[in-house]
Amino acid sequence: MVILVEKLLPLVQFSSRKMKLFYQGRKNDLKNLQQLINPGEDIIWIQAASLGEFEQAVPIIQSLKNNYPEHKILVSFYSPSGYEIKKNDPLIDYAIYLPIDTPRKARRFMEIVQPKLGVFIKYDIWPNFLREAKKHKVPLILVSGIFREEQIYFRPYGGFMRKALNCFQHIFVQGNQSKKLLEGHGYNNVSVSGDTRYDRVFEQLSRNNELDFTKKFIGGKTCLVCGSTWPEDENAIAKALNTMKPEFKIIIAPHEIKPQKIERLKSQLQFKTVCYSEKDKVGLGSFQVLILDTIGLLSKVYAQADIAYVGGAMGKTGLHNILEPAVFGVPIIIGTNFKKFPEAKALQKAGGLFAVNSSGELQDKLELFLKNEGLRQKTGETSAQFISDRKGATEKVMQYINSEIQGLETAGKTDKTQK
Repeated sequence: MVILVEKLLPLVQFSSRKMKLFYQGRKNDLKNLQQLINPGEDIIWIQAASLGEFEQAVPIIQSLKNNYPEHKILVSFYSPSGYEIKKNDPLIDYAIYLPIDTPRKARRFMEIVQPKLGVFIKYDIWPNFLREAKKHKVPLILVSGIFREEQIYFRPYGGFMRKALNCFQHIFVQGNQSKKLLEGHGYNNVSVSGDTRYDRVFEQLSRNNELDFTKKFIGGKTCLVCGSTWPEDENAIAKALNTMKPEFKIIIAPHEIKPQKIERLKSQLQFKTVCYSEKDKVGLGSFQVLILDTIGLLSKVYAQADIAYVGGAMGKTGLHNILEPAVFGVPIIIGTNFKKFPEAKALQKAGGLFAVNSSGELQDKLELFLKNEGLRQKTGETSAQFISDRKGATEKVMQYINSEIQGLETAGKTDKTQK
């Protein structure tokens, strides 16, 4: 099946820009990889499906860079949305598209890279790469894993994927439910570490999160930040706000920033609206809505929020990162389609997050928070404490990685002595 996909890629590339990047990034991939890698380097290989998984990997990469500066970090991405944004990240020594998961490509990849360690994030499982890495005696770990009974690993027809999981020397999962599920299917090298994303967002508090343009725009008023919104979210947001005729400020960061998408959003809003790209041409304080038609600013913008709406769960695209606003002590509102997001369910149970299924419910919740500053503050404190209580996953994972790398170095020295 995977080989068939590889054969069809030259044709499929014309279906969308994303597929074109997917194909072009893998054209001559192994030849390019060989030219990229310097022979004899000690390489730690991180596999991240996309941008979200890369963010989960960042605390681990930072620790690896601090502890093992002589090692090189190679990050392979499956999706263009991860590679194209992070390919020049200073944390990474080598960024590549993961070649298509065929036995031939996996074998050649291992011959070229010869990684000392492989770290896979969440549930990005590629059987041929894992099997080939195991053949080459590369220690493999899975980090921040989440497992559910309905996943392919635990289906009658999922034997090949269950075998792939056996290639991991150790699996770190986010919670006890995943651990029990894996142990019930015979996987014993499993530990509950938590989610490294909590460490990633908590680190944001130590950064300078001030933005001059948001100060000018907000002007001391209450601010609602709507992050990573999709059309379903924007429909509900526009209807709620248009009914409210609010005095507060609104910043919207759409997930897609194509010009036609931005124009559609602007047409829905009955307010004086400006885009980030226009910020140097106008007086921002005279506008009520600011649309971020750019990327890379949202985590800092959340620091300016009094209330946050996080997109993705009003439709079926998947809830975006609720932890980014939570760390700043902000009440969070989302849609109701979030059953596959345990962090959202946990934060809702704790009292820091509220789910709405319509523009009417969104309006009611916004008005509640706007009128009751005490409730807003209490809910925000709950969100911040929620993050603080869950940090520490990186330290648990790094304890294992440190012992693994030290063991490899000791074995290497022993081999040299024997020779």
